[in-house]
Amino acid sequence: MSSLSTSGTMGLAAPATSSLGSCTTVSTIAGRLERLPMTSYQRGIFAIIATAWFFDSMDLGALTFVLGPIRQSFGLSTSQTGLLSSMSFLGMFIGAASAGVLADRFGRTRIFQVSMIFWGLGSILCGFASSVETLAAARVLLGFGMGMEFPVAQSMVSEIIPANQRGRYIALLEGFWPIGFIASGILSFAVLSFADWRWVFILQGIPAIFVLIVRRYVPESPRWLASHGEAARADAVMSEIEAKVSQRLNGAPLPAPVPQSIDQQQSHGLSTLFAPGYARRTVMLWCLWFFALLGFYGLTTWLGALLQAKGFAITKSVFYTILISLAGVPGFLTAAWSIEALGRKITLIGALLGAAIACYFYGAAADQTQLIVAGLCMQFCAFGMWSALYAYTPELYPTQIRATGTGFASAIGRVGSLIGPSLIGFILPTAGQSGVFALGAGAFVTAALVVLVLGEETKGRTLESISQ
Repeated sequence: MSSLSTSGTMGLAAPATSSLGSCTTVSTIAGRLERLPMTSYQRGIFAIIATAWFFDSMDLGALTFVLGPIRQSFGLSTSQTGLLSSMSFLGMFIGAASAGVLADRFGRTRIFQVSMIFWGLGSILCGFASSVETLAAARVLLGFGMGMEFPVAQSMVSEIIPANQRGRYIALLEGFWPIGFIASGILSFAVLSFADWRWVFILQGIPAIFVLIVRRYVPESPRWLASHGEAARADAVMSEIEAKVSQRLNGAPLPAPVPQSIDQQQSHGLSTLFAPGYARRTVMLWCLWFFALLGFYGLTTWLGALLQAKGFAITKSVFYTILISLAGVPGFLTAAWSIEALGRKITLIGALLGAAIACYFYGAAADQTQLIVAGLCMQFCAFGMWSALYAYTPELYPTQIRATGTGFASAIGRVGSLIGPSLIGFILPTAGQSGVFALGAGAFVTAALVVLVLGEETKGRTLESISQ
């Protein structure tokens, strides 16, 4: 950077030298990270990020379990209920789009911490909402924090975990979403038995204080530091990580680092998303996220209310929703194995098509047994889809724009999330539940076809090699 301030004939040559030095630093840092064996230190960082993800997922899943009581509390029509349920996705759209750019500009850990403050405050404000308008505004704020957190967490994990285990750990990270969803259901089930829906949101906002743990124990991504020319900080953080890994290995020497091949054409800015080599990936991811999230959130947000419409009491509909969601746990565990054993594409396509088939049978279920079996299959495949989706997305962009690319893909998905619940609110009175689940199935099939035609396999490749 100092060469940029020099005058005379040196000025023209400075950018190339600076770029070359930055590439060398990124190559070295990547090599040092990739050669590290997995120890309790990296797993500890992962556990902290995953715990924050878990709390965030609890807040996101809460509306599924309390939408029925909220609808009764404010006397909402089906279309009004659909619009209310979409408000958090509007916030997630804004949060995801902005967080990616901010995380690539200011760092992963800073934006991750800020996101936790937003969703915690938004959840508590939901509990104190005095009207449906203030509740909708609080849901936008809550969604904004959630939308910020998800793409940044993906980038953080993908940049710390070595290539041979990266997909599995990101899939496991996403697995905390069904666990959080189930935990939210259990909390809602317990709270609704003696209090109203407001206490569900208030209690779920308290864990935002976990931000203090993140601030203390989660380091900034050395890859990000190196890519932004902060060689000294990158080396210091990397040295600290190496020391702690070595300590977990009882002082055993670490394997020799192998510098990674780096594209010397440094990638920066939104235009890179549609530059040669990335445009196809961006189109594929945006279509995938849009249709997958339209189908998933359109169905999941209404799941409790749909069960209630079939004649179940509020508490019973919560119980059945929890029961169905339990299938998400083996779903994400299966995906975590499959994406490393079989690959990202086949896992995604299989999960999406499986979810589509299950949607059809769920909508056509004639009795309670068929409803539960089809629902279990649907959630198994849907949560497996989520794990593969989150593992796949951050791998397709270089470090300089990883959070930006992931954030914008997520933001496009939130457009689908925004449209899905509202669309179902209008479809349900005319086409009935079979029409609702036909819409979900069609969205999943479309997403699978996009991956089949435009997707590329990334299994076993380092982030740097994928970016070539």
